[in-house]
Amino acid sequence: MEIYVVALSRHRGIKEVTEWMSKTSGIPVSEICQHRFLLHDKDATQHLFEVSAGLDSLVLGEGQILAQVKQVVKVGQGVVGFGRNISGLFKHAITVGKRVRTETNIAAGAVSVSSAAVELALMKLPESSHASARMLVIGAGKMGKLVIKHLVAKGCTKMVAVNRSEERVAAIREDIKDVEIIYKPLEEMLNCAAEADVVFTSTASETPLFFKEHGLRLFIDISVPRNVGSCVNDLETARVYNVDDLKEVVAANKEDRLRKAMEAQAIIGEESKQFEAWRDSLETVPTIKKLRAYAERIRTVELEKCLSKMGDDIPKKTRKAVDDLSRGIVNKILHGPMQHLRCDGSDSRTLSETLENMHALNRMFSLETEISVLEQKIRNKVEQNQK
Repeated sequence: MEIYVVALSRHRGIKEVTEWMSKTSGIPVSEICQHRFLLHDKDATQHLFEVSAGLDSLVLGEGQILAQVKQVVKVGQGVVGFGRNISGLFKHAITVGKRVRTETNIAAGAVSVSSAAVELALMKLPESSHASARMLVIGAGKMGKLVIKHLVAKGCTKMVAVNRSEERVAAIREDIKDVEIIYKPLEEMLNCAAEADVVFTSTASETPLFFKEHGLRLFIDISVPRNVGSCVNDLETARVYNVDDLKEVVAANKEDRLRKAMEAQAIIGEESKQFEAWRDSLETVPTIKKLRAYAERIRTVELEKCLSKMGDDIPKKTRKAVDDLSRGIVNKILHGPMQHLRCDGSDSRTLSETLENMHALNRMFSLETEISVLEQKIRNKVEQNQK
């Protein structure tokens, strides 16, 4: 579980989150402290970007994690606490995840025995027959289920599953929709194999299920111990690939992904700098709001003075025209200062220049000591109540 927090005080923030975790779980704070790990500021940003890019997953480049990051943003909309900082961080993380996958193709290539088995089988078949090839999966345990999932991911929509009981096959059917998975009992295994183009074996059998007389097929054997006897390889009409062959495919793909991971780190470094600049530029937001409020107060007062001089019977159209005129003048005057308070990477202005502009405007218009209209009203009300 990961918790991302924006806090005014690092020490206080960590303390409050840890106490909340303790209260929610019933586990003492001292025990939680033994197992937590903490990342701050840029390190926290970098970590989330690596997670989103799939660099922190068990399978490098795995895509499911990016969907989970997107879900955080979806669930967070309108939730108290999911403010500008956290929302901006997660949205930027999604951008990073997409960019890494597009520019490095890090998710390509099988990195598990089951995915390598499917990849190898399809490499040995003509591409035109991938969708129509007769696939037979013997064994509906964890590995068999993964083989079926990878076959479906590659576009296979129909296959036969042989297992001792139908229960596990039914569970796979329930989990994987819109695919025809035909169940056959173990007694029909040889007949099914005779009709199949590819046979995947993944059972816990201690003895081989296929021998030389059962050849004539492409066998992908991912069982340990092996389900297909080595004698089958002696046949010119049959080909057998086992776990050792697949490990070579996996190792090669993993090496390729590690190279891509280094490219991904370079992208993450660039994106982290951009995000930090955006986050730092948020310091100018209060000044922007104060400056606009300051100008609006002057505009409102001067507008009322003008309208009062024009009498009570001013047509609505004239009143609106004067109001629009005053707004237009204020917006035109504020445009320049507002532009110099923004640092979003759209121009050559650096963050330090933007912050200098912020301090200069604060001094010029005394914005640090400005009291908002709302604050002034509250203060007046309190003073009246005290009299």
